[in-house]
Amino acid sequence: MTHYTPSPDPEPPHPIANSPNPEINDRPIGDNQPNILTGESLIDLRLYNQSNFDRGRRGWLILLWWLVQAIAFPLTPHPCNSIRSALLRLFGAKIGFGVIIRPTARFTYPWKIEIGDYSWIGDDVVLYSLDRIAIGKHCVISQKSYLCTGTHDPQDPAFGLITASVIINNGVWIAADCFIGPGVAIGANALIGARSSVFENMPAGFVCTGTPCRPRDRREINKSL
Repeated sequence: MTHYTPSPDPEPPHPIANSPNPEINDRPIGDNQPNILTGESLIDLRLYNQSNFDRGRRGWLILLWWLVQAIAFPLTPHPCNSIRSALLRLFGAKIGFGVIIRPTARFTYPWKIEIGDYSWIGDDVVLYSLDRIAIGKHCVISQKSYLCTGTHDPQDPAFGLITASVIINNGVWIAADCFIGPGVAIGANALIGARSSVFENMPAGFVCTGTPCRPRDRREINKSL
């Protein structure tokens, strides 16, 4: 009797097998395969050390704040801005009168944050306050904006941490989904357009937009309204 043995299906071609770049391996990395991507890393993250960084409070108090922010803060009713302001003040933030803070806003270290009278902090705003963040009076920080006071040294093989303050002067409007980088100061009454990325100081009284953000036109305020 003759037994039929089917031939195995041919192995499907890999999607980048004919890539002109010889350094691209044509097999994806699997869970049980070694990382065989090429190129020497100039960064050694085993050397990373932030022992000289001052978080401003003891570790247990930082953990307590993170618990409060994760559990109590978002559960406060939407209109209860005074409760959220009181929680921030309890942990060292300087919060002015009549400030509106949405429950989903996030504050890394509140003791490094100042917010002036009648300012608004919108939904999903992140104040990444490794360094000082100062927001003046009558400012609007719109939803999903990110105020960042920390970065890393791109020339340091240990990926050293760098921090610098962010200053938002009186009357500024930062529109939705903006990024404000470390060391940036926004002049009074400036308007930063939606989804702009700001890496340098912006002048007072200008409409500024783009990535990277640039001053465009004077911000005109209709005082007759």
